[in-house]
Amino acid sequence: MRIGVFGRGRLGGAIATEVARFTASPDALELAWTEGKDSGSRARVEVAIDASAAAAVEEHLAWAIETGTDLVIATTGWKIPDLERRVGGRIGVLLAPNLSTGVALMRKIAQVLGAYAAQDLDADLGVIEHHHRMKLDAPSGTAISLAQAVQASCPRYTGWNMGSYEKDKVNIASLRSGYEIGRHELILDSAFETLTIVHRAKDRKVFAAGAMRAAKWIWGRKGIFTMDDLASEQFGGRLPA
Repeated sequence: MRIGVFGRGRLGGAIATEVARFTASPDALELAWTEGKDSGSRARVEVAIDASAAAAVEEHLAWAIETGTDLVIATTGWKIPDLERRVGGRIGVLLAPNLSTGVALMRKIAQVLGAYAAQDLDADLGVIEHHHRMKLDAPSGTAISLAQAVQASCPRYTGWNMGSYEKDKVNIASLRSGYEIGRHELILDSAFETLTIVHRAKDRKVFAAGAMRAAKWIWGRKGIFTMDDLASEQFGGRLPA
């Protein structure tokens, strides 16, 4: 399978390196091109991975639809309100604000904690995230996705916020400092007990390996999917819906 990568930053570079490692393996993958800010010639590929910037996602999506190329969107901070209409059943698009399957598992746990909090009105759920000083968006796409997972199973939450406490919002705290690749904490705090779930990326290789897994998974599918769909299938349905 041939892969194209949008983006030559930290993530894009890690993905390119990981593809090269897979080239000699039984599940051979071939890196056809990588593209930075300058648009180069794009050879035909089966799957493209967008690890570029939020402002470029819409252009890359249009190209993918036009060429019939399945797409993994690993970039965060973008918004395309009519995404579902545009994609339709033309191509497969996997939305992956975090490519780690460990984070996908954490979202499943977040749903369980949300259901628990729904039964205990005194319990609050919040998210703390820490990334390196070069990360532009805050809060992270992963932090937002964790808050949304909580919201899906706890009806008293109507969204998320940053700043002062709001009883109907999942509060998110963001830190941009140093060289942290990515750390996320999901905290359930009640009057008599606290439960904290932590995910920390120790190396960007975890995202690169996840990108390979995502590319192979989305190839040939039609419609819009998330890492939850990939994780649920790979975990054999043993996690709660």
